Amino acid sequence: MTLEPLARPARLRPGARVAVVAPSGPVPPERLERGLDLLRGWDLDPVVAPHALDTHPELDHLAGTDEDRARDLQEAWCDPSVDAVLCARGGYGAHRMVDLLDWPAIRAAGPKVFVGYSDITVLHEAFALRAGFSTLHGPMVATEVFLKDAATQQALRSTLFEPESVRTLGLDGAVALVPGTARGVTYGGCVSLLAADAGTPRARTSAEGGLFVIEDTGEEPYRLDGILTRLLRIGALDGIAGVVCGSWEACGPYEGVRAVLADRLGGLGVPVVEELGFGHGPTALTVPLGVPAVLDAPADGGRCTLTSEVPALL
Repeated sequence: MTLEPLARPARLRPGARVAVVAPSGPVPPERLERGLDLLRGWDLDPVVAPHALDTHPELDHLAGTDEDRARDLQEAWCDPSVDAVLCARGGYGAHRMVDLLDWPAIRAAGPKVFVGYSDITVLHEAFALRAGFSTLHGPMVATEVFLKDAATQQALRSTLFEPESVRTLGLDGAVALVPGTARGVTYGGCVSLLAADAGTPRARTSAEGGLFVIEDTGEEPYRLDGILTRLLRIGALDGIAGVVCGSWEACGPYEGVRAVLADRLGGLGVPVVEELGFGHGPTALTVPLGVPAVLDAPADGGRCTLTSEVPALL
């Protein structure tokens, strides 16, 4: 079945109330406060979820218990006074809590702005498949890239308030690994999380016509080879229209990463763009997931871009 565009939420207005949640790893309080100050400077009203600063009593790689992390997200989504749900950070833990969420209730509450990346990929997929909602693969409130990089901040701010102004994405360094032009609906995220999710109940079984958006961190080239090989072997990439690659932070020498991408993706017969400018790298552009878009990878070495056919938000 060909991927179809998902329901988009409304853009934010000055004074919008936004909930900050921690579905995965524990959050450094000082970084969170700095991120909240940035949001306040955008004339937003951030509210920290009750358990966002918790640490699991036994497993210190988790921000509180699975039940509490799920409850925070659930209550924020179903609160009609909340206009957006922003993640504080990634880490690990979304796989543990995603099935504790009441997805029929979330679907009934309707689409809202949802922002995150890395481990939050699990939730992007769940919102797409279980609720039918478009989401934003973008920087998180308590991460260094959001706190320090002006381009990252501006991309998210523009997406939230003036989404029609940032329909075309792509840093100057983006290049074509496989040239061509493709149209499809965007989906994806952190590729190791997508591979881990594959084969689980309610996971994606078809991505035909999709533009595969991927990035990762801390995965050596041989591990990326295994991740992509798994996705290829189970047919997860059958029928995709194109591949959009972001950053591969701390994944070893980029020559090795590029060789793996070319070897594993080059045979798909679809355009592949590398280093578009999203993910764990020094700049993290905001990429809408679940929207129709055009991937342009010129063969002449021109600038590569991903252009949404509609604004990310209504």
